Amino acid sequence: TTIEKVILLQGVDIFKSLPIEGLAHIAAITVDYSIHADEVIFREGGIPDSMYLVLEGEIRLHHNNQDVMIAKENDAFGTWSLFDDQPRVVTATALQDSQLLRIDKDDFVDLLADHVQITQEILKALVGRMRGLMTRVKHK
Repeated sequence: TTIEKVILLQGVDIFKSLPIEGLAHIAAITVDYSIHADEVIFREGGIPDSMYLVLEGEIRLHHNNQDVMIAKENDAFGTWSLFDDQPRVVTATALQDSQLLRIDKDDFVDLLADHVQITQEILKALVGRMRGLMTRVKHK
């Protein structure tokens, strides 16, 4: 349901500061996506066209056959694909039959064009994320 999707989207770091109404708009553009074990969702070097949120199952994100992350229930992956046109840097493969939510980049960009408040909140979240990375780099 939309309410369940809103609750899940609240857990995605770039969406955390959005009001419920903004999350409901994003929930409206999500698509349920089922995938079987061992199926590839996207490949390294591919065109970034969507992000995903795991509802059930596990997704292996890997680069040169080395694990980068195992995305589990409520984990988001491919988030930067909503903002960046550079080729994907990992391959995503289902470790088991999985249920995902997919947010298509084109739909997301259209949504941002129509809702300035959502765009502003997401930009703030992205800047916060970059500041956090810079702070970590400074302290190393």
